[in-house]
Amino acid sequence: MSGVIPASVRSFLAEPAVPDPPRRNRRDWVLVAVASIGALLEAVLRTDADWVVLSLGWKIASVVQFFVSIPVALLVRRTRPLAATVWGFASTMSFSIAMALTVDVFGGLLATSVMLVVPYALFRWGSGRHAAWGAAVLVLAGIFGNLADPGSGLGDWVGGFIVLGIPVEAGLAVRYRGNARARMIDEAKSREREQLARELHDTVAHHVSAIAIQAQAGQALAATAPERAVEILAVIEATASTTLNEMRTMVGSLRSGTDAELAPQRGVADLPRLADGVVGGLRVEVDVDADLGRMGQAVDAALYRIAQEAITNAVRHARRARMVEVRLESLGDAVRLTVTDDGDGSESHPGQGYGLLGMAERTHLLGGRFEAGPASHRGGWRVTAELPRAAVAS
Repeated sequence: MSGVIPASVRSFLAEPAVPDPPRRNRRDWVLVAVASIGALLEAVLRTDADWVVLSLGWKIASVVQFFVSIPVALLVRRTRPLAATVWGFASTMSFSIAMALTVDVFGGLLATSVMLVVPYALFRWGSGRHAAWGAAVLVLAGIFGNLADPGSGLGDWVGGFIVLGIPVEAGLAVRYRGNARARMIDEAKSREREQLARELHDTVAHHVSAIAIQAQAGQALAATAPERAVEILAVIEATASTTLNEMRTMVGSLRSGTDAELAPQRGVADLPRLADGVVGGLRVEVDVDADLGRMGQAVDAALYRIAQEAITNAVRHARRARMVEVRLESLGDAVRLTVTDDGDGSESHPGQGYGLLGMAERTHLLGGRFEAGPASHRGGWRVTAELPRAAVAS
């Protein structure tokens, strides 16, 4: 059977529902209210020939059918898209066919066309199998609707299926655009994790090498200078504790095949160099607390990388910016990095840029807190990263 179904179709059928679809909100209730008011006004003011010839009983039945079927389908269309599709279209089409067989008039209230948002929701949020079942419901509704309508011609058949297909195509387009963006976000986070893993690998390798050297020295001195060997054991203990702290922050990701960098990792001491590499006339001022104190090597490298990315964003995106201020201050057991530009307007930076995602991911992995947004109502952009001195795995 798998050989008969194309691979693309099997892939679509196996696609799960989009996790955590939006719940009911105020806009849903507004949509239901507007559609309901429109249905009532149509029932009172509609003057076309088919509607005028209907008895008062059928008109009341059309309104009742609308309120029984449509509001429920609209309110659950994202959380229960297949149920909303089956309930809304099956009940609406059954009522229309009953009218056609009884009074030779097909249809009901035109306001039921608001149901077109339901197939959009099905293909936007539902699973592949649910979408396939929903598509079958839509096709059957179109077929039986056209067969029951005595005035339906070829143009009505084609036009009806085109109208049903528009929300389906729109739902698929938005779904795949969202999936593509989610993949790009995951890739940005993965790149940041790989970079962090490389830095932590180099840090741990340095500490382990120091432990090995100290152990060799201790073995050499154990027989002739036991007191010196005890001192070396204390050094080994301290170095091992530092190594374990760094290891706890290691990200479970592998190298992507790139060659290991042989140069030492840059850190807080290299922040003033960032000003030398800026192009475009943007001035960078770096202010580091004199009593900043010691910090873990992973935190040291992360602060440098975050400052580097924030300055790069200012160069690329800050409109009419003249200066970037880099401020690094001590907060007891933590350190705080603040990078602020004086660009024009809060739209200077893309709020969902992948550079910001990378900075936030790096900060959170080290147990810190990250914020980015407008610096003030007058404009500019501020990036703030607060990291513990000893990195904590997150």
